[in-house]
Amino acid sequence: MSVNTRIETKRPGWPEILVGLAVLALVGYGLPITLNRTGVTDGISPVTAGLILAALSGVAGLAAFAVAARIRSLSWSDFGVRPSTGRWLLIGVAGGLVATVLARVAGLVVYYLTSPSENIQQPYLDAAGGGVFTLVLSFLFLAVLTPIGEEFLFRGVVTTALLRYGAVVGVVGSSLIFALMHGLNAVFVTALIVGLVAAELRRRSGSVWPGVLAHVTNNLIGQALALILAAAA
Repeated sequence: MSVNTRIETKRPGWPEILVGLAVLALVGYGLPITLNRTGVTDGISPVTAGLILAALSGVAGLAAFAVAARIRSLSWSDFGVRPSTGRWLLIGVAGGLVATVLARVAGLVVYYLTSPSENIQQPYLDAAGGGVFTLVLSFLFLAVLTPIGEEFLFRGVVTTALLRYGAVVGVVGSSLIFALMHGLNAVFVTALIVGLVAAELRRRSGSVWPGVLAHVTNNLIGQALALILAAAA
């Protein structure tokens, strides 16, 4: 057990989980639907629409974490938002590489078994199609902002809260919730694998930051590969 884990005296519970997931659904899913149905997004280019969705994927997680953390005014360190060691950060990067390989192999299997007719990641590819500036923004939103937001919520709040029931429930349970929030689609398997790696890193290191780096590594490589494949198609 790490030093960071031993010093935890308080942790979030079901109120933080439920409120955090509700805020995530409202901001990350409800807001885009509302904007679309009210015609606010009419006339917006696919590049701009993709950037908005990419930004919201990170903002939603951060907003959900901020609200959840205020319920009982817990310290951020109670959610595992505390410094980590260089060793654990390197392990986080290595874990991200392992997750990337496993997720891509599993993704190929799912793709050939289900043959999806639609690429649900297309809006994010559109976000990178407006030149160098939008390319950089899309990478910042999807490979930096989104991992931070999602790790703060799902590992900082959900994993931390569920670990009170043991390692299996904490790691596997929070990973399933994370994957399900991405939908029953081609992304589900990738989200599940990344979630398992990040949750275990959270449990063992006592900090969310190794999981953030694992998530960043996966998203960075995944986005780069998607763009390369799209350009070659």
